[in-house]
Amino acid sequence: MSDDVSARLGLPYLAAGQLQKHVTLNEALTRLDALTQTAVVSRSTAAQPTSPADGALYILPPGATGADWVGRPAGALMRAEAGGWLALDAPDGLLAVVLDSDEVLVRRAGTWAPLSGAVEPVTALQNLTRLGVNTAADATNVFAARLNKTLWTALESESGGDGDLRFTFNKQGASDVLSLLFQSGWGGRAELGLIGDDDLRLKVSADGGTWRDAFWVERATGRMTFARGAARCETTVLTATGAWTPPAWARWVEAVCVG
Repeated sequence: MSDDVSARLGLPYLAAGQLQKHVTLNEALTRLDALTQTAVVSRSTAAQPTSPADGALYILPPGATGADWVGRPAGALMRAEAGGWLALDAPDGLLAVVLDSDEVLVRRAGTWAPLSGAVEPVTALQNLTRLGVNTAADATNVFAARLNKTLWTALESESGGDGDLRFTFNKQGASDVLSLLFQSGWGGRAELGLIGDDDLRLKVSADGGTWRDAFWVERATGRMTFARGAARCETTVLTATGAWTPPAWARWVEAVCVG
C-alpha cells in the first residue's frame, strides 16, 4: 500500500507538515470529479478540441492528433483543465457514459468495451433489486418489460444443456396466491393458478371487478369441476331439404327456422 496515493483511484494523500496542502487536496478533488459518475463527451473525436469546457472528458481513439493528444495510446482518458489536458488513470471496473453515442462503457483489462457486448462481457448481474426493460420498474413491479415479442428457448444438449425448458413458480403457503393474471386495457379478464389454495383454478371477469369461477382441478383427486357447466356449441345452416344427424356429443338441439 502506498503512503502517497490511494490504492484504486490514485488520489494523492496529504502529508504531515506539508506546505500548500490545498494543492494536493485540489488534485485529489479533480480526480474524483472525473472518476465519479464519469460522463465522456466522445470516444470518436480524433482532433484535440481547441476550446473545450473545463472538466470535459474524452476517450482517445486510435491516431489522436493535437499537441497534448498525439502519441497517447487509444483508450486514454483525457480531461480538459484550466486550458490544458490531464491524462487520468482509469481503473478496471470504471463505468463511463459516452454522451455523443448514448452508450455505456466498462473498463476491463485496460481497455474500454460496451457494457452489453464486450470482448470479455459482463456475464453475471447478481442481487438486482429492480429491473426495467424499455420501461421503468417500481417498488410494486420490481421487474417490468415493455415489448411486443419475447422468446425463451431451451439450452441445447450440444451447448451444455439438456434440451428441456421448465418454468417454476413458487408461493410461500397454501393460502397465498400464485397466478397468471391476464388483462385488457389494464383491467383483469382472466386469472389462472393456485388462487388462495393449492387447487388449480381459472377465474374470468367481464369488467375486472366481478370474478366468476370457470373451473378448478382438485389436487388430491385430479377431478375437474366446472362451476357453471361445460358446453360445446356448433351451428349448422341448412339451405335446402336434406338430412342432418346430430353429433354424438350433443345434449340438446335448438332449431331456428327463417321463412
